[in-house]
Amino acid sequence: MSTTQQTLARAPEAAPLTQAPRKTSAKWPLVAAREIQVRLRDKNFLMGTGLSLVILLGVLIAQSFLGGGSLSYQLGVEGSAGTQIVTAVDQAAKAGDPEAKVTSVELGDAAAVEAAARNGDVDYGLIATADGWELVDEGPTNPELQMLVGQVVSEQSLAANAEAAGTDLPTLMQGSSLTARDLTAKADGSDGFLAFILGFVFAMLFYMASLLFGMQIASSVVEEKQSRLVEILAAAIPVRQLLLGKVLGNTLLALVQLVLIVAVGLIGLTFTEYDVALPGLAAGIAWYIPFFVLGFLALACIWAAAGALASRVEDLQSTTMPLTMLLVLAFIVGINLQGTARDIASFVPIMSTILMPMRILEGKAEWWEPIVALLLVLGFCLLTIRLGARLYHRSLLHTSGSLSWRKALALKD
Repeated sequence: MSTTQQTLARAPEAAPLTQAPRKTSAKWPLVAAREIQVRLRDKNFLMGTGLSLVILLGVLIAQSFLGGGSLSYQLGVEGSAGTQIVTAVDQAAKAGDPEAKVTSVELGDAAAVEAAARNGDVDYGLIATADGWELVDEGPTNPELQMLVGQVVSEQSLAANAEAAGTDLPTLMQGSSLTARDLTAKADGSDGFLAFILGFVFAMLFYMASLLFGMQIASSVVEEKQSRLVEILAAAIPVRQLLLGKVLGNTLLALVQLVLIVAVGLIGLTFTEYDVALPGLAAGIAWYIPFFVLGFLALACIWAAAGALASRVEDLQSTTMPLTMLLVLAFIVGINLQGTARDIASFVPIMSTILMPMRILEGKAEWWEPIVALLLVLGFCLLTIRLGARLYHRSLLHTSGSLSWRKALALKD
């Protein structure tokens, strides 16, 4: 054998090939990015989100215009007596709205006032009658203007009658005043009704996001399982990282959608009369974000497990039913609880995501209560993530029919 042949024969033994250790890196960001890309390419998702934002902003802006704006009218009067009434009406209107403006035009007699109102030269006519005064026009009378004119006429008539009777108007009117007090208003001046409505909207947003994005997670899992794509993914990506990517990707999408809706809603509120109450609601809005994120995460892994229990898309209705019923029950019970039961339920995980932000907005929660509730939902979140991951890992590669929750818990890893 030649020297060259001997060298080649000894080469494998002299220089054995060694395989470098494979470096493992986290794969869940890739899965999360894929989930986000799929949703952002979904026209139904984009159109639904965009339409919701447009409708929300449109409703709030329309409300400000439908409110009628500031009172602004020109009244035709016969002489100085009518002018004095209109001047008092203008002052009363400005007390409620500084931009209100009610002016008078002296026209001489009742016929001229009626003609001006009929021709549109003035908005209304104010004519003296034997029994008092008459407000004339050719269309429906503005109720606010009618109330103000009636109030001024009544006060001036009472003052004149009181003077004729040898007394004064304050003495005559003593004990006859009526004021309104909102029992839901907070000490800092924030609007209690707006706080309740905003809390209800937050509860609805959590319910809808948990249901829609949860079903999306479950559907994504079962579609990959039904097409056997999951077998390829599981060979390249650890199952727990596959789950983590799905959950975090959809959580980020849900959070971004929530922030957009809340931001557009707050912008829209600035066009309404409720804008002055927004500073007093800032704390409740800020607390809602962490409650939403942890509440969503607490359910997301369970939604993924529900998808893994099914073998076909048709099986999702049965595997996701417990979660759907839990959300419906939490929402309906949460918004209907009152008193001590409501306070206690605001510390119960999932229910706390609905109730605690409402209590904060209403100013009925002590400073330590949201912190305790948040810690409790964090602990519950860790438990559900662990349970969901275990069920997901056990059920993902099970393709011979759907599994019940009890059977999945009995399976071994």
